[in-house]
Amino acid sequence: MKTILVIGASRGIGFEFVRQCLQAGDRVIATARDEAGLERLRAEGAEALRVDVADPASISGLAWALDGEEIDVALYVAGVIERGDAKSPPTREAFDRVMHANVLGAMQAIPQVLPGVEAAGGVFGVISSAMSQIGGVSDSGSWLYRVSKAALNMVVASARHSYPKATCVALDPGWVQTDMGGGSAPLRVEQSVAGLRGVLATLAPEDNGKLIHHDGRRATTW
Repeated sequence: MKTILVIGASRGIGFEFVRQCLQAGDRVIATARDEAGLERLRAEGAEALRVDVADPASISGLAWALDGEEIDVALYVAGVIERGDAKSPPTREAFDRVMHANVLGAMQAIPQVLPGVEAAGGVFGVISSAMSQIGGVSDSGSWLYRVSKAALNMVVASARHSYPKATCVALDPGWVQTDMGGGSAPLRVEQSVAGLRGVLATLAPEDNGKLIHHDGRRATTW
């Protein structure tokens, strides 16, 4: 039985990770920011922790809440999107909201979580996006989101050097039918998460610090 930590697990991809890992017989620790999310996680059988990734004071308590746990797989799934292209500047409020949730939260979580992942020789993954790849930009749509996920990739590529006994990866779930992805997305959340779990189970040393797609393709460019 593995110990899995899912940060940002009350819905969408995070919740599906919880569901599939529990079905596989894993022990799952999962976070949500409100009581409704916590209750949903407990109803599935997860150990639920209240964490708001946009609040540094909240996420700084993760290490205390985990209390020396060895973690086989830790996933930072929390994230938000902001629509709009480069014809209009993002507001300060939108920039802060997206960058706090998508980037700062992960940077706050890493020192809290990675020691436990290292102790297990485990994996730390963040949910990134194919939209983060600078070499493949087709338009400026959702440009603030793109920027935040490109920054998140750098968080992973940098952090791996401080935690050499862990494997750190950025994961592209594809375009998924979630609140963020919308109903017209080609992938069901069950498909995406099953693919990502397959990726996590087959990581090689050379994958450390890389962006990997849900279907196993390794990104050749950032």
